[in-house]
Amino acid sequence: MSDIDVTNTRSRVDTVQQCLEDIKVILENNQHIELDSRGRRTLTQVLSGESYQDQSLIKLQERLDSMHPADIAAMLEQLPLDERLIVWNFIPSDVDGDVLLEVSDAVRETLIADMNTQELVAATEQLDADEIADLAPNLPEEVIADVFSSLSEEERLQLKAALSYPEGTVGALMDFEMVTVREDVALDVVMRYLRRLERLPPNTDKLFVVDRREVLKGVLSISDLIVAAPDAQVCDVMSSDIVTFNPDRDAESAAHAFERYDLVSAPVVDAHSRIVGRMTITDIVDYIREDAEQESLGKVGLRDEDLFSSVWKSAKNRWLWLAVNLGTAFFASRVIGLFEHSIEKLVALAALMPIVAAIAGNSGNQTVALIVRALAFEEINKSNAKGLLRKELSIALVNGVLWGSVAGTFAWLLYGNIALGFVMLGAMLLNLIVGAGVGMLVPLFLQKMGRDPAIGSSVLLTFSTDSMGFLIFLGLATVFLV
Repeated sequence: MSDIDVTNTRSRVDTVQQCLEDIKVILENNQHIELDSRGRRTLTQVLSGESYQDQSLIKLQERLDSMHPADIAAMLEQLPLDERLIVWNFIPSDVDGDVLLEVSDAVRETLIADMNTQELVAATEQLDADEIADLAPNLPEEVIADVFSSLSEEERLQLKAALSYPEGTVGALMDFEMVTVREDVALDVVMRYLRRLERLPPNTDKLFVVDRREVLKGVLSISDLIVAAPDAQVCDVMSSDIVTFNPDRDAESAAHAFERYDLVSAPVVDAHSRIVGRMTITDIVDYIREDAEQESLGKVGLRDEDLFSSVWKSAKNRWLWLAVNLGTAFFASRVIGLFEHSIEKLVALAALMPIVAAIAGNSGNQTVALIVRALAFEEINKSNAKGLLRKELSIALVNGVLWGSVAGTFAWLLYGNIALGFVMLGAMLLNLIVGAGVGMLVPLFLQKMGRDPAIGSSVLLTFSTDSMGFLIFLGLATVFLV
């Protein structure tokens, strides 16, 4: 990224923050705004000055009129619910749909709940079929039905196709805006055809060459179209070396392909090589961002949450994994309870056993991170899985001997008991091996079961290293020290 690009990005962010601060001041100065039963205010009253004379509200409207939908979305996500709904009422109706696409799922729910059926239909009708499909899970059925009836036959077929593919697949992400040409026409004919279009679809770096049955034959890059002789045929200039995607393909693998081949756009074809849509770099970036957000939340047992949602709603969102953690913690405590007599006789065990669990947990998390990344890049298969397991166990053996010796030496020096030092060494060595094995096998198991290996692996790893760490350490201590 160039210095100019960085500067422009920073300027854009600063502008959004300044707008947010200005809007908060306006709202604080107009706390008398009356809301109807749905929390919305009639905008015409503000603009006409019939109810309020404060010109700052008109400035609010003007400020929102000039903002990009993505910037509006970012600002709405930073406002408490009451203020968010007030600002939402001032947003131009012709960008409602675009803003709904940009906000997070949790914030989108609050905005949709504040809109009636007519407003939702009006906002959705302005979107393309693939964009409507993105909003469909959050829209009431009657809104989907009304929107569907208002679409053209072609748009209906596109919407049906987009809704038919599961989330996380290429089909769910693809769009239908693309330019196709025939291979038996001259380039100057193609140029005249393009000039008659109102605009080219975003991220159009190539045209798709198809026959009369819409079977993909090749791609014609815009650069080749410009520099080649006007009387040349499309078939002579096009490239037949094409990266294509099946709509049922996993979106994550498509993202890797875009990165590997430096793609801007790519055709999506069915089993008969007929073109059904396209993927663009914009679709890929959106998918990566959303996937990263979900993964980061999933690691700590959270779903998408509105930062300003109610205490009760936020608490319920966090219950599941807290319950799981509570269960695993009770199990670990019962393991400790089995050796209460040993701890009573040698109090040092209580101080040292968390070290055994913590070191193995950290080492196992390193393994989990590497394995999850390797799975994402499809680097692990049946032929190399056993070799990788042996490698991770060997690494655990080396680290166990090294850092177990260090920990054992400190335990000996602190408590003057060399036998305790050797128990510490043995416990750390064995628990590191447990951590490596669990860190390797759990992500593989979760993927085989069709679950996201990034979600849940850490919890299961912590459960294993804590329980086994306590069991191994206290068991060895009971045998050799008590």
